[in-house]
Amino acid sequence: MKRLAIITSHPIQYYAPWFRYLATHADFSIKVFYLWNFGVAQQVDAGFQHSLQWDIPLLTGYDYEFVPNVSSNPGTHHFWGLKNPALVSQVSAYNPDAVLLMIYNYASIYQFLLSWKAHHAPLLFRGDSHRLLPVTGLKVWFRKQYISLIYQHFAACLYVGKANYNYFLYHRVSNDHLFFSPHAVDNDRFFTQTETAIQQAVIWKRELGIPEGEAVILFAGKFEEKKRPLDLLQAFLQAKLSQVSLLFVGAGCLEHNLKSEATGHKNIYFAPFQNQTLMPRTYAAADLVVLPSYGIHETWGLVINEAMCLSRPVITSTHVGCSQDLVRPHHNGLIFPSGDVPALTRSLQEAFSDRQRLQQWGENSCKIISQYSYTQATQGLSQALNHII
Repeated sequence: MKRLAIITSHPIQYYAPWFRYLATHADFSIKVFYLWNFGVAQQVDAGFQHSLQWDIPLLTGYDYEFVPNVSSNPGTHHFWGLKNPALVSQVSAYNPDAVLLMIYNYASIYQFLLSWKAHHAPLLFRGDSHRLLPVTGLKVWFRKQYISLIYQHFAACLYVGKANYNYFLYHRVSNDHLFFSPHAVDNDRFFTQTETAIQQAVIWKRELGIPEGEAVILFAGKFEEKKRPLDLLQAFLQAKLSQVSLLFVGAGCLEHNLKSEATGHKNIYFAPFQNQTLMPRTYAAADLVVLPSYGIHETWGLVINEAMCLSRPVITSTHVGCSQDLVRPHHNGLIFPSGDVPALTRSLQEAFSDRQRLQQWGENSCKIISQYSYTQATQGLSQALNHII
């Protein structure tokens, strides 16, 4: 059986269930090498500005080991945050047939790329970057050349969606070196909890003070600039929707601004950060989920995957990486130009102009997301391995 080493930054709530799936369903064996221990111990998340520890299993059901991180300021927020001198030796000891990197722009990874050639096992890369906000200039040109050189180290790349596919092509990765391995969440966890989550959501909305029978627009995530929660707040106020509430769930640096802007306006509610076991209930409380992000940093938007597992219609901006793959306008949601508050306002009005149609959009979401699962992600990885080995 082929042996695959997987290198990633830290245990992530979306990847750990996939690694468990790989351990039991794939036709190859895996070992995951973590470069930081965030998520398995109580630590402050910079985006949420909140101390958290994920409440779902992150380290069970698959083989893994931590590589000591000697950074004085560990984390993924800067280049030197992942500094792991023992990475090459620990991966070498596993004697893999191939190595999959889930990250690259950190000190440890550059050291690994420079040192690994002598070990001969081919390298794979799985990323989710996009160019949905195209920029130009000399600096951009040099960056393109630099990143293109980095990708030459990999025998194949896994792309998670259409925008990411185009990003790899832009950086001169040939089409025959690209394999589709879509971004996914643990669909089955959400599917199996749907009925319970709906019942819990009724009680939770009552506790939040949301009037019974009122429809709910949900924003769930970090209250930070790139997510543009203030755009959604302004659009909601301008839309003047009847019997519709807006619910912000999360935390972050814009929390004070949001609550200040919401003061004096009815039907706007706030709930604190909800850990993973409570997310099915969170989406079940919504009639529509909106992700209005702006810029290059919303590389996918897995909140949309989760919402669609609960049969929720969705609205995303054009800068959300998953928009081209998961959102089919007037079939399961709408897409609006990022940063365009009047366009988002019109999208909200359009969505709630026909409540029965909105519910049908949600049912369509569930059908679409069934094709974006760990099964499809694994198939793409397996194809890539067969190609390079």
